[in-house]
Amino acid sequence: MSEPAPLPQGRFEGREAFAQRVRDALACAAREGWREIILSDPGFADWPLGERAVAESLQAWSASGRRCVLLARRYDEVPRRHARFVTWRQTWAHIIEARACASADEGEIPSAIWSPGWVMQRLDPQRCIGVSGCEPARRLALRETLDEWLQKSAPAFPATTLGL
Repeated sequence: MSEPAPLPQGRFEGREAFAQRVRDALACAAREGWREIILSDPGFADWPLGERAVAESLQAWSASGRRCVLLARRYDEVPRRHARFVTWRQTWAHIIEARACASADEGEIPSAIWSPGWVMQRLDPQRCIGVSGCEPARRLALRETLDEWLQKSAPAFPATTLGL
């Protein structure tokens, strides 16, 4: 069996290139046991989170001691567009922190994946143009930006909704 290809580095363009980087990153997270992942986007509308392969990668990644932070402007579209992701989130709520910054302007929240060893960020979400890489400066800059937004955010997107 051949070794999986390393995560892509450099510029990307187009929705399929973006979606493939999301798929590849989450598969790599499962394979390598990343301890922490931050998924950030204004609304995750065009992420492939509802795909079976993504759900399987997230399931394989989920383990004790892992942590996933979700950051969005709002989560309105996530239940409708990404049912498999919502089910996974309900099962693994104890390792997932979902936060929202509803006061942010449209497009202010970064569209990105951060991990300790690799990052991907869409610089132009409308045209799906962005960069990815493992350079320490790139990882640090994105983490600082995400931390600033996380400080302004509040808990959101509960794993379950309790009714009376």
